[in-house]
Amino acid sequence: MGSGSSVTCWFWFCPLAFKAAVLIQRWYRRYVARLEMRRRCTWRIFQSIEYACEQDQIKLHNFFSYLMDHFTPSSSKERDFISRMFISGESFKEAELEKYCDYESMEVPDSYTGPHLSFPLLPDHATALLEAFKQKQQLHARYVLNLLHETRKHLKQLPNISHVSTCYSEEVTVCGDLHGQLDDLFLIFYKNGLPSPSKSYVFNGDFVDRGKQSLEILIILFTFLLIYPKEVHLNRGNHEDHMVNLRYGFTKEVMQKYKVHGKKILKMIQNVFCWLPLATLIDQKVLIIHGGISDTTDLDMLEKIQRNKFISVLRGKKRKESNRNVEIKEINGESKAEADPAGNEAALSLCPQPRPTQAPSMANKLEFSRWVRQTVQEQIEWCRRLVDISESEEEELTYSSWVMSAGYTFNKLFQSFQILDILWSDPMPQDGCRVNTVRGGGCYFGPDVTGKILEKYNLQFLIRSHECKQEGYEFCHNRKVLTIFSASNYYEIGSNRGAYVKLGPDLVPHFVQYQANKTAHTLTMTQRISRVEESAFRALREKLFAHTSALISAFKAYDKDNTGRITLSNWATAVESVLQLGLPWRMLRPQLVRSTADGMLQYKSWLDDLAMEQRSQEHIQSSLLEVIYRNRSNLETIFRIIDRDHSGLISFEEFHQTWKLFSSHMNIELTDDGINDLVRSIDFNKDGNIDFNEFLEAFRLVKQSQ
Repeated sequence: MGSGSSVTCWFWFCPLAFKAAVLIQRWYRRYVARLEMRRRCTWRIFQSIEYACEQDQIKLHNFFSYLMDHFTPSSSKERDFISRMFISGESFKEAELEKYCDYESMEVPDSYTGPHLSFPLLPDHATALLEAFKQKQQLHARYVLNLLHETRKHLKQLPNISHVSTCYSEEVTVCGDLHGQLDDLFLIFYKNGLPSPSKSYVFNGDFVDRGKQSLEILIILFTFLLIYPKEVHLNRGNHEDHMVNLRYGFTKEVMQKYKVHGKKILKMIQNVFCWLPLATLIDQKVLIIHGGISDTTDLDMLEKIQRNKFISVLRGKKRKESNRNVEIKEINGESKAEADPAGNEAALSLCPQPRPTQAPSMANKLEFSRWVRQTVQEQIEWCRRLVDISESEEEELTYSSWVMSAGYTFNKLFQSFQILDILWSDPMPQDGCRVNTVRGGGCYFGPDVTGKILEKYNLQFLIRSHECKQEGYEFCHNRKVLTIFSASNYYEIGSNRGAYVKLGPDLVPHFVQYQANKTAHTLTMTQRISRVEESAFRALREKLFAHTSALISAFKAYDKDNTGRITLSNWATAVESVLQLGLPWRMLRPQLVRSTADGMLQYKSWLDDLAMEQRSQEHIQSSLLEVIYRNRSNLETIFRIIDRDHSGLISFEEFHQTWKLFSSHMNIELTDDGINDLVRSIDFNKDGNIDFNEFLEAFRLVKQSQ
């Protein structure tokens, strides 16, 4: 009887247990789904702000490029100044660079306790460097310049596309962006082992910027490159660019660590960066590039580009316009030699040049870019035919005849696009290829573009970096494109893992993920998302505050009766029209705006709350603080561009010449005496130079008087 009672109880309890289990399961799934939604929103915020900042950098550079294009120097002195300021590093010839960066004249004092280097380097030198950097020691400037000198000599011997074979080592390890995060590099070496004859590495660009130990990463990578030249391979990334370094911290880092010799080190690094290879091929089957590809990517032409000519890929060097007939030069950019005019004419007659449609105005960069892409395929074929015909000649082929009206030679323009695309582009899920308006450089390429490139060059898949991924890696385009990112905790502690990928002879990728920060290991999933979310919304509020004036104008457009209130839906539309970040503002609204019963928002009080939050950090008038927040990065970049010797000070002469450039563009008539009066008024401490604080203070005072 007792047994029958227990069976009856079991049947009565069983449905309740199942119901409870189902309820718990539903609750947990909803909980995880909400966490995932929060994570994705947070990720969108970080990426949108990051890419908007990159877009600002390119816009700023385009602005200076426009000034440079339309400024007519009145003297050779002004011309030399403009050349030095905007084409930094290109004006140095080989002998001049070595003389300027002469390391042999530097003495290492007896008090120096850091690591010592002697060349040729040995594995013990690399080990000593690793230990020294773990102890926060600094390498002496003499050794840094010597290392850069030797690295430059080695890189000059390398092709544009490095070739790696798994036959010579058990596997090849590919690492993505490191961005100055030395702990990630240490962890990679701890987990995977140091470079050696049996362990090859490919580091896929973006070694510097953002992080605080970019220079140490460069020193370590260059050291291993010289010790194991066949096992260590470095690709150039979009941050191996001196114009980008001005904004994202690397220039500042070097000058802070090497106050005496920092200028020489920076000059040498700029030159080393432009000699870095552009891509790597593993077993002729796996292409490794930093950013991506486009519908005009041509690996054959990429191999022939004079990569060292592009110290900054944001702007290709212009050629002087020929006074008479079209210059005929080789596409591979070899040094000039005596050419046979008759032979050139014969080549042109055999290969008539296709005539493109009329070039649009250069004022519209997007329209001009599209025009170039439309005509580029015809020109590629023409280029190749010209190269085949004049293969024995050493004169460079250009296409100035049809783009001279736009101010560019086609050769340099096309080469610039080739490099820009592989360093700045991103994949997209849709077919096609379009301009990457989010970053401001490169393009978005679809699965069809990937398929065509793979088929054309008989490749299995592409490996690229350039984008932070939550798990450290991500496949797309039917697993034909692999993104690998090696900087963990990139946005915030716990925001993402780092990863590297290992390829054996079968070319099957094996991934290793990691977290370099110990704190991230102690956080639960909820704590990690909450911490990252808080950081993301703090950055977003700063962005909103920086555009207060524009937001007020946008809100008033919906507030016809001037009530100071708008609907939450109109709030979301207005915010996106101003910031243009492509964020789901309606979904983010609960974190940014207090809920109201009637669904209306008092936007003036909301903006006051944003101002109060920022004023708690900076005791400055609200309107001034808004301008500072919005323009700080641009102002600092402008300051560093004007400060061409990276001394942290702008001389009167530098300011004088730069202001003449601005006044010429803005049609402001200023005499030399007027400019001298202006610069003296900005020099508040009267030391004969302008530092960044004085530069910023002058900007503040001008805004305050408006």
